[in-house]
Amino acid sequence: MPRIAFTPNLRRHLDCPTQDAPGTTLRAALDAVFAGNPRLRAYLLDEHGRLRKHVTIFINDRPSADRTTLSDALAPADEVFVFQALSGG
Repeated sequence: MPRIAFTPNLRRHLDCPTQDAPGTTLRAALDAVFAGNPRLRAYLLDEHGRLRKHVTIFINDRPSADRTTLSDALAPADEVFVFQALSGG
């Protein structure tokens, strides 16, 4: 089962520990995580279900290729890392 980890910045605002999530696509795995933490969806996805501008997701060592439908394939041993960009001076 893919493992999904969130940056400390996200964990500071929401309870989103690293967890295993079923799914063969990034969308399916994230939907499984959102089922247990609905507030997290609004932090990561916009009102159309697309990845927000300041959120980046890596699958193992490569960035997610599909920011719109999140159709990237996941294998059981994959590690997914969710980053929220920080800005400011």
